[in-house]
Amino acid sequence: MRIIAGKWRGKKLVAPDGLDVRPTSDRARGALYNVLLHGKPAARGFQLRGARVLDGFAGTGALGLEALSRGAAHVTFMENASASLGAIKANVSACNADTSVHLLKTDVLTAPKAATPCDLIHLDPPYGKGLVGAALDRLVTKGWVADGAICCAEFGKDEALEVPEGFEPLDDRRYGAARIVILTKTD
Repeated sequence: MRIIAGKWRGKKLVAPDGLDVRPTSDRARGALYNVLLHGKPAARGFQLRGARVLDGFAGTGALGLEALSRGAAHVTFMENASASLGAIKANVSACNADTSVHLLKTDVLTAPKAATPCDLIHLDPPYGKGLVGAALDRLVTKGWVADGAICCAEFGKDEALEVPEGFEPLDDRRYGAARIVILTKTD
């Protein structure tokens, strides 16, 4: 697993041992960022440069670090598993990104109130649990999602997604066992 593009291109990232963490593949992460930067989100005015990003259910932090590598201003990581927190800290340190991140040891479903809303939200919850809708609802309620924000949700390819009120789907793709849906907050 590595950073795909930007100032840390090729930087190897670590993952915690065990099967509980399922990092987004390099292929899927690269394709996701191509859609963000050249697809419908970009056509609607989304800009990664200078963006504030939330990486929820962060696992290794690869999605958030990819955003920083490509020009995002700040990333908040939300993760509650100790082994994953250790991997995120190691990866942030390896990229010398300590001053551009905030790490919250919390479950996205119990997220605290946001100090500042984010422009890009990554959610990669455990597959098969149907957590995306509840996570987005919580993040909106607590002020994490800016108006017009882009939200990228990864979940199992056979899982259904009920798009929460106030969101519009922009893209829906499958990569192996994963499905990635890109939404925008409309109100």
